[in-house]
Amino acid sequence: MERLNYQHLFYFWNVAREGGVTRASEKLGLAQPTISGQIAVFEASIGAQLFRKEGRNLVMTETGRTVFNYADEIFSLGRELGSALKNRAGAVSVRLSVGVSNALPKLVVYRLLEPALAAHNQVVCHEDKTERLLAELPVHGVDLVFSDWPATGAADARIYNHPIGECGVAAFATLELQQRYRKNFPRCLDGAPLLLPTSNTALRRSLDQWLDANSLFPKIVAEIEDSALLKTFGAAGAGVFMAPAAVRAQVEEQYGVKYIATLDGVSERFYAITAQRKIKHAGVAAILESARDWLL
Repeated sequence: MERLNYQHLFYFWNVAREGGVTRASEKLGLAQPTISGQIAVFEASIGAQLFRKEGRNLVMTETGRTVFNYADEIFSLGRELGSALKNRAGAVSVRLSVGVSNALPKLVVYRLLEPALAAHNQVVCHEDKTERLLAELPVHGVDLVFSDWPATGAADARIYNHPIGECGVAAFATLELQQRYRKNFPRCLDGAPLLLPTSNTALRRSLDQWLDANSLFPKIVAEIEDSALLKTFGAAGAGVFMAPAAVRAQVEEQYGVKYIATLDGVSERFYAITAQRKIKHAGVAAILESARDWLL
């Protein structure tokens, strides 16, 4: 292909962000045929289709998504450069794009990201299923993925697991339920209303083993993949739920619940997954270094 035309890339990027040519033309103050024509020229120059029609909507092709991820990074860096030149004496913000598994406890994720925020990184978080987030690593859609299990795959996938640490797991509930189920733990959970993460999570597998080992048969009220939604159910009094013991104080304060007890032999592990074996991004390095101070 010829040298990349950044003006064409800019038009494509805006159409993808705005969800169509009409809204992009309104934003840029250009005629729709002008933008459509420029994108057609861009597609011809790279030898690939970037959009396909689904009904009345434009949807990015696989190539389109790859180009968009790079374009997002390019124009984000351009904004950062403009900001740095405008205020040379100020701290320069570095962009850090993070994929967060929707099963991970959000209070833990925030604590993991605190060092990056303190270092003036512009943090962009994407929450999704781990499998989808991992697909974004090789195409630079994200810089790292936080997960509760290590990634597995082909050796040429260029995905590397960096264990962050682990912490114990504790039971929480509203004051009414806590007073009812805090005595004779864990036997008190037999028949108790329980909120569990879904079976595709590492924590659920650990909890199932723990319940079996203790011959406990609670009443499973709900199975919820999103950790924040699960805690919201717990805060409403729907049942007892589990959360990392490392953020006990924050869970009690944010959700208005009470600590019951820590589960013996159950822990939750956390991983930072990157497309590089050697960490080059300063924000990622700060996250890994800091996590070792408060996670086992």
